[in-house]
Amino acid sequence: MTSRTKFDFTGQVAIVTGGARGIGRGAAEAFAEAGARVYVVDIDEAGGEAVARAIQKQGGAAAFVACDVTDSRRVADVFTRIEAEAGRIDILVNSAGGFWKQLSVEETPEEEWDKVIDLNLKSIFLCARAAIPSFKRQKSGRIISIGSQAGVTVMQPSSPPYCAAKAGVHSLTRVLAFELGKHGVTANAIAPGTTATERVVAVRSQEQRDMIGKATLVGRIGEVSDMVGSILFLASPEASYLTGQTLSVNGGRFMA
Repeated sequence: MTSRTKFDFTGQVAIVTGGARGIGRGAAEAFAEAGARVYVVDIDEAGGEAVARAIQKQGGAAAFVACDVTDSRRVADVFTRIEAEAGRIDILVNSAGGFWKQLSVEETPEEEWDKVIDLNLKSIFLCARAAIPSFKRQKSGRIISIGSQAGVTVMQPSSPPYCAAKAGVHSLTRVLAFELGKHGVTANAIAPGTTATERVVAVRSQEQRDMIGKATLVGRIGEVSDMVGSILFLASPEASYLTGQTLSVNGGRFMA
């Protein structure tokens, strides 16, 4: 007989940025399945609406909110709206991010640098800042940010601003943990190895994905489902003594 760990987030409110696809979508679906009321926040209105509708169809509680998470005013408005509507915010999953071009530093235009840094790092600063007042009032909260193995080490051609931004995510996570621990709030991150999301499939060739999979100890590239369990754990009561950490979820490809 096999058993499966059951997480219960009944009565909790989770905000998932970048929830229209990839790891964000997986997290949104998993939190809803575990009983949370989920707000899917994304700039992709069609994709985000589809995720929220799919969750509702499965009996979960979800709503989509359109937001450019690099726009400070829009982020502030969205978080104010969600707290007013839901009455609280318990979990923030910062999953918005990514890059679109594999470049060297020499080849990287300034506009590309700014765009990728804003999406992957500034967005987490803005969303965390917007959630902190709610967390302080409640004296509780969880912040889980999606970093990357690219922010820990460089093992393949990538995007310079993406690598730099993800390293910043891991560092900002420690700062948030330091500042918010006394308020009952934890802040952690995961550093996924290359994961077969829609974006990664578009950016990396099949040859590259196969090579990455063979380089892991488990012999395959990561899937979204491999990341979701760690996210749920970091939001759970069982992780209340874990803060300021980055969990590397990479199939053993990189061990520190």
